[in-house]
Amino acid sequence: MLLFVAFPMILAGLMPLIGKFSKRSLPDILSAITLFILMVLSGLLAAIMNKGVTIHQPMVMGQKLSISLAFDGLTLLLLFIIYLIGFLVSIFSINYMEEYGSKGNYYGLFLLMIASMSGLILATDLFTLYLFLEAAAIASYGLVGFGLGREELEASFKYLMLSAFASASILLGIIIAFAFTGSIDFLGVGSGFLMLGQPKIALICAALFLAGFGMKAALIPFHGWVPDAYTPSPAVLPALSSGLLIKTAGIYAICRIFFNIFGLFGELPSLLIWIGTISIIGGALLAMGQKETRRMFAYSSISQAGYIVLGIGLGTPLGIIGGLFHLFNHSIFKTLLFLNAGSLERATGTRTFSNLGGLGTKMPITSATSLAGCLSLAGVPPFNGFWSKLLIVLALVEVQRYGLAIIAILVSVLTLWYCLIFQRGAFFGKFNTNWSHVKESPFWMRASMVSLALICLLSGLIFPVIIRGWIEPAARIVSSGVRYLLYCAGY
Repeated sequence: MLLFVAFPMILAGLMPLIGKFSKRSLPDILSAITLFILMVLSGLLAAIMNKGVTIHQPMVMGQKLSISLAFDGLTLLLLFIIYLIGFLVSIFSINYMEEYGSKGNYYGLFLLMIASMSGLILATDLFTLYLFLEAAAIASYGLVGFGLGREELEASFKYLMLSAFASASILLGIIIAFAFTGSIDFLGVGSGFLMLGQPKIALICAALFLAGFGMKAALIPFHGWVPDAYTPSPAVLPALSSGLLIKTAGIYAICRIFFNIFGLFGELPSLLIWIGTISIIGGALLAMGQKETRRMFAYSSISQAGYIVLGIGLGTPLGIIGGLFHLFNHSIFKTLLFLNAGSLERATGTRTFSNLGGLGTKMPITSATSLAGCLSLAGVPPFNGFWSKLLIVLALVEVQRYGLAIIAILVSVLTLWYCLIFQRGAFFGKFNTNWSHVKESPFWMRASMVSLALICLLSGLIFPVIIRGWIEPAARIVSSGVRYLLYCAGY
């Protein structure tokens, strides 16, 4: 288990030095091979876990500080997503990051983010979770400002300031939890609040965690940092952040804390449902008015995160399965769309799609894969996004939330609308002769986009296999709470 954190972390530390000796090939090769190996290992471990075997390995740092990591169905789902997306983004970066230079520094930050997200989801206590959360945030600040332009550095500073509020809120929640329960591990905090018998204290902690992790998850009203951070940075950063970081640092943490520590007591389920619903509607409406590709997809990420939280917030088995399946699907299709945006910007030099037109003839691979990503995002069958949204809608109908089910369907139609506006502005319609010099992206960028587009299609065609093999084991962990995880950990 230590391998999943230590291997990429050590390589991240060595990457700047490796980059001094090989400015191009070696950093690319080492990063891709590392992430491919970890992806395969996480897949093999998932097969073992599905047969009922659980693995635990503590990490001990010194005599007083003990960091414990543990596997379960939920962590393995997230691990596989991290390494799958990380591997395909690293393949895309081979060509895309050539114009930025300093590949050793880039892959150092890239692998630091991957290692930190791995540690975050393997954590069994609040301190370990917070420690890796901050490490991932530091890497993301560096990647936002990696171009070192004025716009990039300004965006990185804004992201830092807003993220500092989220971190302070989470840290304050941890301090209060420790002060009243005398523990920071998930089971100890949950049991402590139960024995304390003061729901108001637990509610204060829950509110602090919701504010902090809600900002990390880009949920409304904590979403303001998203478009500014995603727009000027290298396209690989929003691909990683939207596809991975807001899932691990935000939604995963919300699942662990609100199901495994506090439980969905009082008004918390309704709060999650309404935050999810407002994010669904608000993100889609904000995306409608955008002329820049990445800003449109950034606001779309807010809307899709709302679907995930809405499904999970229902607390029913079907709702949790739908929410987790949409988490998996969103990681795939939103990574694809941000890579499409990077491909388009690299070829044209502009982030505005409304004045392009007809580039489908010049960039057929980018156009076709972008269409696949948009159809999946909008929930059009047989792509994967359709099935996860359908499960969430059925879960809403199951609990007689008919109004919310109608909203979920209507926003999907709205999503298809602005996706088609983007497709028409960028790839369809009359060809603009101003872009006659445009060429399709290089091989490795095309390979990454095609792979993600195929996953969008295949995971929609074989969705029952994915649900049985990956989503249901994770959903059982969310439903049963932290006691299963820590029982397996030997507590």
